[in-house]
Amino acid sequence: MAGRLPGGLLLRRENPGKASFLELFFDLAFIFALTRLSRALLDDPSLNGGFEALLMLAALWWVWFVTAWSADWFDPRAPLIVVLLLWTMFGGLLMAAAVPTTFDEHALMFAVAYVAIHLGRGAILIPALRGHPLQVRSLRVAVWFAISGALWVVGALVAPAREVLWALALLLEYSLARLRWPFPWLGRSTWPELQVNARHLSERYQQIFIIALGELILIAGVTYSASSLDRDSTVAFALAFVTAVALARLYLVPAGGRLGARIEGEGPSGSKLTLMAGYLHLVMIAGVLATSVAMEMTIGHPEEHNTGQTTIGVIGPALFLTARILLAMMVDGSRPWARLVGVPAIIVGGLATVRSPQLLNSAVVAGVLLLIVLFDAMPGLRRFIRQSGESDAPDQRRHG
Repeated sequence: MAGRLPGGLLLRRENPGKASFLELFFDLAFIFALTRLSRALLDDPSLNGGFEALLMLAALWWVWFVTAWSADWFDPRAPLIVVLLLWTMFGGLLMAAAVPTTFDEHALMFAVAYVAIHLGRGAILIPALRGHPLQVRSLRVAVWFAISGALWVVGALVAPAREVLWALALLLEYSLARLRWPFPWLGRSTWPELQVNARHLSERYQQIFIIALGELILIAGVTYSASSLDRDSTVAFALAFVTAVALARLYLVPAGGRLGARIEGEGPSGSKLTLMAGYLHLVMIAGVLATSVAMEMTIGHPEEHNTGQTTIGVIGPALFLTARILLAMMVDGSRPWARLVGVPAIIVGGLATVRSPQLLNSAVVAGVLLLIVLFDAMPGLRRFIRQSGESDAPDQRRHG
């Protein structure tokens, strides 16, 4: 890459793409954010509460995604990048701390922290990239974040229009990334300018998804520990663990480890796949978060009937499976039939148990997920049995 910068700011593109310690440290802010989001959704599991939780998650995810994208280009050991990552981490922690009251008295704190993260990134990188082609790219991004930032601040100050303005700001930011940040007189970024180390970002996706699953297990464990540890709570806790294992298996297989190779094979245009994978991971993490809240409600009150728990418990896995199907289609064109059938099966199961105790609803969802895992594994199991039989045949002939 042309245009070397002082202090080795740019990362060499042949770098193997392993996540740095500082990047993993930065992820700690996202762990805190997910726990706050699950608490906010638990406190208000209504449709409006779900929409507000989704807005906050989309904002926090965009902070994580843009930071992961930036860290792919710059050497995380460079002092300037260390400052940038710590700045973003602290801003993310402020946003997470404000989550429970973001749509009440702390809206301005959430919005200002969000805007400061993105404008601070530009303030740090634009001067440092002076004379380098990437300076214009960073300038385009910063200008658009300044424009969307106005929507965030106005939304924080004008409560009746808050949800609408914040949703508009997020729609603008997510759309502009897909359009490569076009701006008059500055043009738009080329796909090579946005190209990432595919294996690095693929690994980062896996790490952040594991963190989302970790939040599910953490919340389930804390809720179970605070319960009476009776039979029903223990069964609910076991179902939460089974659900987490099933989600992890369904994420990784099939094609979970082939995303990086698929993006790499596309060359510069693989940036489009990277971006789409980012959008789909947002949906999958939203699904895991909703599932976590539903399991928490079940462990706490397994025998109660709660329509909100049933709704969230169905929407969560359905969102995850839908996004995971689309990711598989994007990576290798596969259409896993078990998952395609699994989405309506979970919805039907939820409708069938809508008037039943929460424990039964969670058992149905966990059962459907386990069946999908088993059907997914059957082709591989059949191949293993066939190969084992073929390898045993020569021995039988020798001893026959």
